Amino acid sequence: MRTSGAVKADVRLAILLIVPALVIVIGVALTPLAATAWEALHLHDLRLPWLGMPFIGAGNFGEAFTDERFGAAVLRTSIFAAISVPIELVLGLALALVMHRIPQARGFARVATLLPFTIPTVVAALIWRFIAESIAQGTAADWFANRATVWVPIILADVWKTTPFVALLLLAGLQAIDEELYDAARMDGARATRQLTTITLPLLAPALVVAATFRTLDALRLFDLPYVMTGGGPGTATEPVSLYAFIVLMQRLRFGYGSALSLLVFAFALVIALIAVRMLGRTSEGEQRS
Repeated sequence: MRTSGAVKADVRLAILLIVPALVIVIGVALTPLAATAWEALHLHDLRLPWLGMPFIGAGNFGEAFTDERFGAAVLRTSIFAAISVPIELVLGLALALVMHRIPQARGFARVATLLPFTIPTVVAALIWRFIAESIAQGTAADWFANRATVWVPIILADVWKTTPFVALLLLAGLQAIDEELYDAARMDGARATRQLTTITLPLLAPALVVAATFRTLDALRLFDLPYVMTGGGPGTATEPVSLYAFIVLMQRLRFGYGSALSLLVFAFALVIALIAVRMLGRTSEGEQRS
C-alpha cells in the first residue's frame, strides 16, 4: 500500500500541473466574461459620453426582454438551429455509415468529406452567395429579395460546411461498436434496418448527443454566414442574435446593452450545454446497465 507521504506528493504534483491550465482559463475565458458582465451592469453609450457610466443593475437585461427586435432575432436563431442541426445529423450519419462500410477507401473518403469543413466560413458564404445569384439569374427568382426564401442559401451553406464535422464524429462512434454484435444479429436473421435501430443508433447515442450539442451551440452563435451573404437583410429578416448584438455594440456604440445581449446568448448556450451533459450522463448510465 502507498504511504500518506506518497499520496500527498501526488496531490502536490497534480496541483502544480493544474495551476497553469487554470491560469490560462481564467485569463482567456473568465476575465473577458467578467469584464462583459461589468459592462452589462452599466449604462455605457459612446454616443452620450457626458453621461459617464452610471450603474443601472439589471436595466440592460430588462430592456432586452422588452426589445422586439431582440426577441425576433432569438426566434430566427432558434428556427435556424431547429432546421439545420437535424439535417446535418441525418446527412452526417448517412456519410458516416457509408465511410464505415468501405474501409478500403476510408482515408480518401475522410479527406473528401472533410474538405468543405476546412474552407473558411467567409469563403463558403461567398461561394453559396454566388451559387444562389447564378440560380436567380437563370430562373428570375431572387433568393435574397424574398424574406421567405432568403434563409435557404444560408441553411444550405451551413449544412454543406458543417455536415462533414458531424460525419467524422459519428464515424468515430461507429468504429467503437463491436462488430460481433452485428454478426450475432445477422445470425439471428436481423436485416440492415433492424440492426440500425437496435444496435447502431442505441450505441451511437452518446456520439449523436455530442454532435448535436456542438452543432446546436454553433448554430446559436450564427454570425458570419448571414453577415457575409445578406448583411441581415432584407430588412432584419436574416438577423440572428449574434449579428444584432454586433450591431448594437459596433454600430450603435451601446456597449452596456450590447454586453447584456452577449451575456444572454452565453446563458442560453450554457443552459443547452448543461442539458446535453445530463443527457450524455443518462445515456452512459443506460449503456452500463444494459
